Amino acid sequence: MSTAPALDPARTALLVMDYQPAILALLSESGDCETLLGRVEGAIADVRTNGGTIAYVRVGFTETDWDAIPAVNKSFAPVARHRVMHHEDPATAIHERLAPQDSDIIVRKIRYGGMSTTDLDQQLRERGITTLVVSGISTGGVVLSTVIDAADRDYQLYVLSDGVADPDTEVHDVLLHRVFPSRAHIIDTAELHALLRAG
Repeated sequence: MSTAPALDPARTALLVMDYQPAILALLSESGDCETLLGRVEGAIADVRTNGGTIAYVRVGFTETDWDAIPAVNKSFAPVARHRVMHHEDPATAIHERLAPQDSDIIVRKIRYGGMSTTDLDQQLRERGITTLVVSGISTGGVVLSTVIDAADRDYQLYVLSDGVADPDTEVHDVLLHRVFPSRAHIIDTAELHALLRAG
């Protein structure tokens, strides 16, 4: 039984971050993508059914975005140099199994964090969202950046342990077990289902 506090679905958003074919491809050797997609698909359905919000975060670049990335940016300068992850490329679309609906929030980012280069925080606050359930790929990228940022913005945080993944399983495990617990409740999709019903 989870020790995490119950959720108020009306004030809760599930963040579905970087679930894009180009990003999922990085996991091909380290886990079963279909199983992962199935779990997140279930979590989305649970949150929707209980009246919560779904917020999608995807990474994608325009020509202007690439041109603005400085050479000193160790992570993103190669993206700009090789002109990859164009925002209109089908590989940067949200995976079809997790397709957004009209009432969902969708933001496009150009760095790791879900909030740093988007208006996600503003959109969530306009809807009265105070609690975030975090899913995403990768644990050491978008999940880490967004959890730290959202914690600093005083959101109540839950990280879906079976809704996040990373090509580096050691990084994934250290973050889930040693880093995130000081900022977030660590739950799985079954616990999310129970907490939504208890809220």
